[in-house]
Amino acid sequence: MLEGSCHCGAAGWSLSGDPGSITACNCTLCRRYGALWAYDYEGERIAIRGAPAAYRRPGKADPALEMLFCPACACVLSWRGLRLEADGRRRMAVNLRLAPPDAVADLPIDHFDGLDTFEDLPPSGRCVRDLWA
Repeated sequence: MLEGSCHCGAAGWSLSGDPGSITACNCTLCRRYGALWAYDYEGERIAIRGAPAAYRRPGKADPALEMLFCPACACVLSWRGLRLEADGRRRMAVNLRLAPPDAVADLPIDHFDGLDTFEDLPPSGRCVRDLWA
């Protein structure tokens, strides 16, 4: 099980099982947050602890997700889908940058173009450790 915590420790997350490859996205939010995402579904392998605050993009008539963050220290914990999947589940992702570096260092990174094409980018072969070296 992986666990991540905000800077002050008031909020965090846990992800059970294999996180798979990690996503770095360049959309208008993710590139500003510098987050690295691991995915699953609300109430399944992901659990959030504490009482996070939520941010939804203003001016967007039907936002697809909200960002959850610690109201005390402002660390971005996760995103949560606002629309249910066809099977009734709600997609979520946790920010792996809140996990201990050694626990996530060897996880491969997938790059996603959330800004222009909304498609996966060619693999670079890099892992989380490469971003921190």
